[in-house]
Amino acid sequence: MKHIPLAAALLVSALPFQSAAEPAAPDPLAFVDPMIGTGPEGHTFPGATAPFGMVQLSPDTDATCRVRDCYDHAAGYSYPDPTIQGFSHTHFSGAGHSDLGDILVMPQAGEVRLDPGDPAKPGSGYRQRFDHATEKASPGYYAVTLADSGIRAELTAGTRIGIHRYSFPAGKEAHLLLDLRASLYDYPGKILWSGLHLRPDGTLTGFRETRGWAPGRKLFFAMRFSAPVANHAFLDRDENIPYKGFQAPGRGSDALAEKLGKALEARIDFGTLTAPLEVRVALSGVDEAGAIANLDAAEKEAGGASFDAVRARTEAAWREALGRLRIDAPAPMRTNLYTALYHALLAPSVWSDVDGRYRGPDDQVHVARDFTVRSTFSLWDTFRAEHPLLTLVQPEQVTTDIVKSLVASREHSPHGILPVWQFAGRETWTMIGYHAVPVIADAYLKGVGDFDADAALAAMVASADYAPYGGLGDYMKLGYVPIDREPEAASKTVEYAYDDWTIARMAEKMGRKDVADRFYKRAGYWRNSFDAKSGWLRARLSDGSFRTPFDPTAINYGSDYTEGNAWQYSWFVPQDQKALFDLLGGDAKTIAKLDAMFDYDVSKLDYSHAEDIAGLIGQYIHGNEPSHHVAYLYAYAGAPWRTQERLKQIVDSQYKPTPDGLSGNDDLGQMSSWLLFTGLGFYPVAPGSNQYVIGRPFVDHAVLTLPNGKRFTVETAGLSDANRYVGKVELNGKPLARSWISDAEIRAGGTLRFTMQAEPDKAWGSAASARPYSMSSAR
Repeated sequence: MKHIPLAAALLVSALPFQSAAEPAAPDPLAFVDPMIGTGPEGHTFPGATAPFGMVQLSPDTDATCRVRDCYDHAAGYSYPDPTIQGFSHTHFSGAGHSDLGDILVMPQAGEVRLDPGDPAKPGSGYRQRFDHATEKASPGYYAVTLADSGIRAELTAGTRIGIHRYSFPAGKEAHLLLDLRASLYDYPGKILWSGLHLRPDGTLTGFRETRGWAPGRKLFFAMRFSAPVANHAFLDRDENIPYKGFQAPGRGSDALAEKLGKALEARIDFGTLTAPLEVRVALSGVDEAGAIANLDAAEKEAGGASFDAVRARTEAAWREALGRLRIDAPAPMRTNLYTALYHALLAPSVWSDVDGRYRGPDDQVHVARDFTVRSTFSLWDTFRAEHPLLTLVQPEQVTTDIVKSLVASREHSPHGILPVWQFAGRETWTMIGYHAVPVIADAYLKGVGDFDADAALAAMVASADYAPYGGLGDYMKLGYVPIDREPEAASKTVEYAYDDWTIARMAEKMGRKDVADRFYKRAGYWRNSFDAKSGWLRARLSDGSFRTPFDPTAINYGSDYTEGNAWQYSWFVPQDQKALFDLLGGDAKTIAKLDAMFDYDVSKLDYSHAEDIAGLIGQYIHGNEPSHHVAYLYAYAGAPWRTQERLKQIVDSQYKPTPDGLSGNDDLGQMSSWLLFTGLGFYPVAPGSNQYVIGRPFVDHAVLTLPNGKRFTVETAGLSDANRYVGKVELNGKPLARSWISDAEIRAGGTLRFTMQAEPDKAWGSAASARPYSMSSAR
């Protein structure tokens, strides 16, 4: 991977953790490789975006895939592909489902082609071949040479704007094709309606409404060019209208050019140019006026909206965001960790316009007066580590915005509940649980964010009591979700119970004993789906019996479990691991079962039918979230040295600083957040407990700078491949006997020091008093 040279004027003269007496810190942008995870499993994109930006401007190597073929192209870009179809403005980072790819632009030199063509037949359409050797990517910047035309394409982005810069071969006529038909996860009938409108000042605006993963999604854009438009044509390909060479306004016609339809394209001609063409594109979920206002705002910012000015501002924003965590580690690990932090800061993305307007889940326009609305909530994935990470590295306005956005979404929801899996303000109803609840509770319990706690708790309770959702009516009556009435019932039972525990924790702190008592009771409902005789979490029928036949290795969509089997889900009791271990027969039997999970011979099992089952270590599946806390559970059984062993095994096998460096899709930053926490030496097994379970570090030194100016430092002595065990842990110079650290201890600042060694210390952390929180022993 090649990294772009960075202007000396933008070097890190004021990273937040650096004092005048300290040497200049390395530029964190130099250690981020956006190509990590762009291989088939990671589903990341390499293009340009600002931290949490509304615009993700990136190349699409296949924007015409259908159904299962789209899985590898969920982010639009897949590293093995040989061609680029165009550059679109919206993408998910690491999602397990595909959508977006809005407003696809492709530059062309000389002859203009109107269809993408066949990637196996060069020259059959407007898609073009490219060589990875010509690509450059870093935070806020992407570049590639389109081999068939010789056009050099560069991309950068601000919060609500994307900028293209195209350098055309000398003497060749320059053209742009805007294809409103193209969309990721495409299928017939996805484009419900679209429009194009060329205004007298040369601004091109438009919109489209799509029926995809999120039904009825509306997106508007405004586009301006650095060179005058010589000619243009708006085409509706459903009408099969050929190019007619319409004159642009101001060149012989006072009429505005407009077109509506379901298969629109715009051909924009610029003649022969003597300088690179810059294309400025702003988005809005509200209307074209909102997109124009977002574009105007970017142009009025200091430095304007030129390519170089926007790139400089975005690189400065990335430098500040990444600079909150200074990491010193062996080179491959440093790249992995800084890139993980970069991926963790891509979402939840900005959704409201500069004037505060946004489109809500009711498809109506609302106004946020005191916060920036965020969307793209992959909550089943991100409640585990992504959101807890943001409470440390973005604890102020971003966390406030997230909670206020979740609560506002509930206020405008036709169902009166919090988001499940939302993007562009639209609900997809993907995955299970009501995991906006732990995101809110975790922030509140940590004292992070400025939001109305009463309104937040009301939204949490409303979501947990919404009987029509996912078998919740039966869950509240029976104490479990019955499999003969609701699919994936075993998983839903335990995930609801965990979410209920976080409601209880928040209510208790607020002095709402009535709410706390009710939800603490529900937090114990996981027992109702646990078969103590067999030692497995199992689905039960409405008559109370466990469903048979039963195979703990079976993975099937719509079965007893969600994207997993009994091996993974039998460990999901993060709020009360001690109680679970007691049911399993105590520490020794628990440790033996954990070992059996990691050591299981899966060579004779076929999981190819399940897309998200990747990164297997026995029955531990790191490429999917239900396994993510499992390696840390040894600490709850008094054997943290086994956690240390397993973490080394997982990190070495599941992460690399290469395009195929993620073993599973990143899921909007969850895979990356797991690595970042693990690299620092601790992990939030139970968000809402205000504890992090200590594992082992993979850094030599790291410094987290908090908004209050305090710093939390991780130091490691003796880090090496041979020294995989922790010999000693010290907090602020004093020995730490317990296998967890509190959130308050991190926010107070100080130093967590690890001393590594080749042999395990089996006594450290083994005492019952040294183990992390469990509900049954804490209350």
